[in-house]
Amino acid sequence: MTTFPARRLAVVVSHPVQYYSPWFRWMTSNGWPLRVFYLWDFGIASRHDPEFGRPILWDVDLLSGYDWELVPNIAREPGTHHFGGLNNPSLGQRLQAWRPDVVLIFGYNYLTHLCLILGSDRPLIFRGDSHLLDRPKPPLFKTWLLTELYSRFAAVTYVGQANRDYFRANGVPSARLFPVPHCVDAERFTPSPALLAEAAALRSSLGLEDRRIVLFAGKFIAKKQPLALLEAFLSVARADSALVFVGDGEQLPVIQALARNRPETAVRFLPFANQTEMPARYLLADVLVLPSKGPGETWGLAVNEAMHLGLPCLVSDRVGCQRDLVTDGQTGWVFSAGSTEGLRFALARALTADLTSMKAAIAGRIAGYTYPQATRGLARAIEAAASPRIL
Repeated sequence: MTTFPARRLAVVVSHPVQYYSPWFRWMTSNGWPLRVFYLWDFGIASRHDPEFGRPILWDVDLLSGYDWELVPNIAREPGTHHFGGLNNPSLGQRLQAWRPDVVLIFGYNYLTHLCLILGSDRPLIFRGDSHLLDRPKPPLFKTWLLTELYSRFAAVTYVGQANRDYFRANGVPSARLFPVPHCVDAERFTPSPALLAEAAALRSSLGLEDRRIVLFAGKFIAKKQPLALLEAFLSVARADSALVFVGDGEQLPVIQALARNRPETAVRFLPFANQTEMPARYLLADVLVLPSKGPGETWGLAVNEAMHLGLPCLVSDRVGCQRDLVTDGQTGWVFSAGSTEGLRFALARALTADLTSMKAAIAGRIAGYTYPQATRGLARAIEAAASPRIL
């Protein structure tokens, strides 16, 4: 049983997110007094996702089990793709009415966020997952601006090592930094007889019963390098191996065309899968690959999901979670994002490795990335923010 401080927590988030809503529900079920203030209705209303290239409406419950409200957004073009897309002038009044002790803010780069940061009379906690893995050293002026911005927060949470390095580089002292790891709903990503049967049926439908399957699941966009993955696989594929793509995006036609030119190699495609369909997609595979070069692969929560289901993961060194979750040869494989040869070599290792011997290390590593661990870190941040004298 996790013990929480008796502080009223307001959470300000752009929109309902499939990774965060179960966490808020879990916190509420464990006695946390919180209310979530959403600034946009993406996730609970069907909206076009330009990277998937299709309308998205998640098929999991994002709103029950915790206290929330949707703050009116008066932006002409609502969304998180530009600074003015979140414009919620009544947020301050609604926060005052609820009277939180502390306000947790996810992100800063929208009009509503900056208004709140500059005008709040309550202690603020920041949560973000940026890193510097795929970016040149920022100009001194930008570093100064971010240092000034983060100085307005009584506490800052970090999701992993690369994210912590980012905050330190932008002037946040260690005393105001608290580990609150990125996590997913582990219960939903736990193998069960039903999920295993569904995965076996998928394997059979694809004609891949006796092969080692490498899985790419997500958006077919340049920064995630699905085309580079296919090219690498075609160069190292074995007779007993296969590559399965799940998802959608602008590069799909090119990838399909290349795969058709190599019919002797087992490459299969499954359409975009909604949230309830993903556990079986992971379980049909033996290895998950996230070969992103960025910019902006801030964490890679698919790695959390796959590891909860026992899969080793092959990732590039620009994936934000790599230092925390994927240790080369132990819980997966790592390659340099700029090296096509490195990707081929890592993939060849994954196709021949003893995966059974990695299971214990994977389970041990991902056990530290769950809602109880994240909430304990957040509780420490809240106590520090509400008691600034201890900082």
